[in-house]
Amino acid sequence: MEKVTCSFCEPQQDSDQRIVFENEYCLYLQHPSHQTILEGSGLIVPKIHRPTVFDLTPEEWASTYELMQQVKAYADENYAPDDYTLGWNVGEASNQSIQHAHFHILPRFADEPYAGKGIRAWFKSEENRRPGR
Repeated sequence: MEKVTCSFCEPQQDSDQRIVFENEYCLYLQHPSHQTILEGSGLIVPKIHRPTVFDLTPEEWASTYELMQQVKAYADENYAPDDYTLGWNVGEASNQSIQHAHFHILPRFADEPYAGKGIRAWFKSEENRRPGR
């Protein structure tokens, strides 16, 4: 049986992936390819493979919160964002592209083209209405 590798279980496999912070249970990762548009963005991932946020242990939840606070202080100092968008995608319908729980931290800036639009802006649009509803 071929071993399936997970880019979040083994972040060092991608030599560009940067582990910015870590604690006992989680890592905060940034990838340079995302920084040109989503400046300061990154992901908090549990060190142990968990398919979704619903699979996290209480310790991983607490560690995620702890890292989130550390990341906010870091981003505030280094990027000076106006606000943040935070979130989890769970499952195929929500576009979870890697089946390892990951918490998006997206610094937001008043001068960006989508300023003032959070993730719900697209969900609430008429184009997102389910067929027959």
